[in-house]
Amino acid sequence: MTRREIRVNRAATAWLVRRFIDRDAEFLFVDPDDVARVERDTGAIGFDAPGARYPHKDVRGRCSFEALADEHCAGDPVLARLARIVRSADFSDEIDLTREGAGLRAISHGFPLVSKDDHETLARSAFLYDALYASLQSENEERS
Repeated sequence: MTRREIRVNRAATAWLVRRFIDRDAEFLFVDPDDVARVERDTGAIGFDAPGARYPHKDVRGRCSFEALADEHCAGDPVLARLARIVRSADFSDEIDLTREGAGLRAISHGFPLVSKDDHETLARSAFLYDALYASLQSENEERS
């Protein structure tokens, strides 16, 4: 569960959960002020929101995508690289962390502009994250 109007980190984190952690995960998109309450009342796992189990930025400076990738997929170097890109795109003060960050940020900010709701954004953005993961994986294999 996360805040409405998903963009960079929220779309990427939902993709990560569905692809690598729980294929059957269902997502709730609520007002930012409701995330902590809904998490407490329903047991849903909140991310990228005030009071969520996985906050926008944790005490180690990670976005929720990074935290979940570290926790559930630590052995995947491609996801680790993708996590840096998501962090770069999501945190404006870290936009130069990766060369891909600015592009992902620009594309992601268009998500709510071309989707009727967050569920459609999630479905449509999955292709973007699948393609980015595949591209990074291919680069990783070429280096090996």
